[in-house]
Amino acid sequence: MNDNIIQFVKNQQCASICCTGPDGHPHCFSCFFAFNPEEGLLYFKTSAVSHHAVLMLNNPVIAGTILPDKLQVLAVKGVQFSGYVLPILDPRIRDASKRYHRRYPFALAMPGEVWTIQLTHIKMTDSTIGIGKSIIWEKEEAAQLS
Repeated sequence: MNDNIIQFVKNQQCASICCTGPDGHPHCFSCFFAFNPEEGLLYFKTSAVSHHAVLMLNNPVIAGTILPDKLQVLAVKGVQFSGYVLPILDPRIRDASKRYHRRYPFALAMPGEVWTIQLTHIKMTDSTIGIGKSIIWEKEEAAQLS
C-alpha cells in the first residue's frame, strides 16, 4: 500500500461506511476506526443488533470515505474505499479487538463487537501533490471477495 495512503488513514479517526439492504437501498453510518496497513484491514465497533450490522451480515460488501478530522479548503485530502466485512470465523480478525481497543481504550466500557473490513480498493485524493491528483491502491485479485 502506498505510504501516502497509510500515513493519511493512520492519522484519522472517523469513517463513513455505506452498506445496502436486500432492497438495494444504501444505509450509511459513521464510526471510529483503527487501521492495519500491513493487511489492509479497518476495525470498527458496533452492536450486532444495529440496523447496519444486520444489513452487513446479509451483504458484507461495503464502501466508505475517510476525511481529515480538520478540513482545509486549499489542501483537499480524502479517501474513498471499498471492501467487505470479514466473517466472524475468519483468521484475519484474531487481533481486531486488541488493535481497536489499543487505539480507543474508552471503548472497552461500551457495548458492542469489533468488526473487520478487508479493504479491496482505495482512491486517495490529495491536492497537495497536484490538483486533481489521486493515488489508487487495489488488493490482489485472488484475495478479493467473489
